Amino acid sequence: MNRNIVIVGARENNLKDVSLTLPRNQITVFTGVSGSGKSSIVFDTIAVESQRQLNETYSWFIRNRLPKHERPQAEEIDELSVAIVVDQRPVGGNARSTVGTMTDINSVLRVLFSRHGSPSAGTATAYSFNDPSGMCAVCDGIGQTLHLDVERAVDWTKSLNEGALLLPGLSVGGWEWKLYAESGRFDPDRPVGEFSAADRELLLHGSGFTVRLEMKSGSAEARFEGIVSRFTRLHLKRDTADLSEKRRAAADRFVTRLPCAACGGARLNEAALATRIDGLGIADYTRMEVADLVKVLGRIDDPVAGPVAAAARSRLERLVDIGLGYLSLDRETTTLSGGEGQRLKTVRHLGSSLTGLTFIFDEPSVGLHPRDVGRLVELLVRLRDRGNTVLVVEHDPDVIAIADHVVDMGPGAGADGGRIVYQGPGALLRDADTRTGRRLRRRTALKESFRSPSGWLPVTGADLHNLKGIDVRFPTGVLTAVTGVAGSGKSTLVSKVFTAAYPEAVVIDQGAITASPRSTPASFLGLMDTVRKVFARENGVRPGLFSFNSEGACRECAGRGVIYTDLAFMDPVTTGCPVCEGRRFKDEVLELRVDGRSIVDVLDMTAVRAAGFFSDSATGLADRAALRKLRTLDEVGLGYLTLGQPLNSLSGGERQRLKLATQLHRTGSVYVLDEPTTGLHLSDVDTLLGLLDRLVDAGNSVICVEHDMEVVKRADWIIDLGPDGGKHGGELVFEGTPARLLGHPESFTAEYLRRALGPAGRSE
Repeated sequence: MNRNIVIVGARENNLKDVSLTLPRNQITVFTGVSGSGKSSIVFDTIAVESQRQLNETYSWFIRNRLPKHERPQAEEIDELSVAIVVDQRPVGGNARSTVGTMTDINSVLRVLFSRHGSPSAGTATAYSFNDPSGMCAVCDGIGQTLHLDVERAVDWTKSLNEGALLLPGLSVGGWEWKLYAESGRFDPDRPVGEFSAADRELLLHGSGFTVRLEMKSGSAEARFEGIVSRFTRLHLKRDTADLSEKRRAAADRFVTRLPCAACGGARLNEAALATRIDGLGIADYTRMEVADLVKVLGRIDDPVAGPVAAAARSRLERLVDIGLGYLSLDRETTTLSGGEGQRLKTVRHLGSSLTGLTFIFDEPSVGLHPRDVGRLVELLVRLRDRGNTVLVVEHDPDVIAIADHVVDMGPGAGADGGRIVYQGPGALLRDADTRTGRRLRRRTALKESFRSPSGWLPVTGADLHNLKGIDVRFPTGVLTAVTGVAGSGKSTLVSKVFTAAYPEAVVIDQGAITASPRSTPASFLGLMDTVRKVFARENGVRPGLFSFNSEGACRECAGRGVIYTDLAFMDPVTTGCPVCEGRRFKDEVLELRVDGRSIVDVLDMTAVRAAGFFSDSATGLADRAALRKLRTLDEVGLGYLTLGQPLNSLSGGERQRLKLATQLHRTGSVYVLDEPTTGLHLSDVDTLLGLLDRLVDAGNSVICVEHDMEVVKRADWIIDLGPDGGKHGGELVFEGTPARLLGHPESFTAEYLRRALGPAGRSE
């Protein structure tokens, strides 16, 4: 008998004693506005408790090496099964991690070539670029070699005294700069472009002598090292993990990455590359699009190699089934989008014969065109029909539509959320009196008129990745949506080609923001400096006293507000600090006030309340810049956040909008947004669109890479790429107004725009 999953009195984050029963072996979709508590139930309660109890079945030796999970705050969590979490975290990896290695398909291909290829290079490891027996000896299996671009590193028109050396650490006056300017070998006032060939070679690659440097602490001997040799040693021939992110980013600006001359970027040595099957090598296999490789493997019918090829083909077909047929196995995992990475994680489980599991997905429709969402839906149904329970946090109406059961959270976000506002059959959610139900019932039409472009930003001959030399004009002064199926070339065109041509554009991508327990909306927005200075001025003390990361921190908990106790082999225990009672500051700091309020009182304010406080000149906190930031926070729908809320407690949608809020104060700018609706509830999308309209009305140009049809409806101009993904994409399918797009016979975006409009739509 399949008993239901039971949760009683859940209180994680903003949950307010939530109790619910979830049916097994069905698809349950959790929906609601961002910050309503969906992730708190699904991930912080159900997933954590399942993983915690599973870990308890292992020996103490193994448990001590596994991630430790604290028991979620709930009265009862019963009838759980083993949870498989497929989240949106980047798949990670490094230059050695590819689609082929992540899915283990490369392992099968290595066996295939070792048994069936000719001439053989040896065992399967001889075809691995991560094994010394198979990797290229020149690039160590990376496929690229890194070089310092000397033309970027040196301004040949300037002298050493004028700052000709542009590399990190070589600013004028620094001791490293003195190694060259005070070496006695060069004229520091002569433009380096006028140096003799010998002096130029010495500056770039010289060595073999020492230079006496005069510094404040005295003189010292230092070994001379040319700037190219020095940079190569410090940044190209060492592990840079111990360098600060800022220093690594500064150095990367001077690095050129070129395909390895020895292996041509294939990563393997000559013996591995020489092996052929029907005229194709293993590098040819990994460079192909997955859909094409399926056909190639299907032609192998050798009695020995046939079963191996069939095993590889079976895994590749799963990639095609979930809309990733345009990828190649040599694609680095670090270049994948969040949606692509999430679908690749899912592929691992599709071939498993295990049943009775709980699969938990975090907005799996992210990054998918409506056409590709249909493939995702088929995947979820397949997992359910195999005898598994599927829990999905999702906003997409097409995913909500296939739910057997729906849990709608709300009614609002943050303190106004944390409750179940609807629980029941998915088919009845549309009739519910909730924000989700009301928004599902409402169909929006195309707007009646479209703004006229004030100018154009052309991109010509775009041929990066799968773009086929296309010419595109991006209009200014309007809202532009760049659309197309996954892999059609949207992100390449906008985030790579366009931004390279117009580097002044303000880019708001999906990169993660710093999210630790010590970072808050106030610190992220730069408000804390203002608050600390005013509190220090009004009380005649040092600003550092008003930082829980500095001298004002509670001594007991070091400003964390909680005491974390690691019990070695047992689960960790987190308790509120008994000294500061979670307020993070020393008592003497809390006694210092401005207008009757302590620093904690200010940090406990929501952004909306804080805006009133910062606009009141009587408090001494009146600050126009701070007020603008707080109002912008409210404009992106985050007015309910408190200034001191830890960023690691925010949902993905909240973090995305927080990042957006920091960039919305400019005028006359070109904004490039990469899927800004990611993680947003349908009603939150309306709020975002209102904000984008105001940006355009203020004189800005906004370019959105988007799949959401609500954004397409509100756009003034559409640039549609395709017609499909991978080698079948990269073409300009359409450019013009949404009204004109409706009649396009071949565009997938046009097809789904017509479906989204329904009877409320209009066309020219």
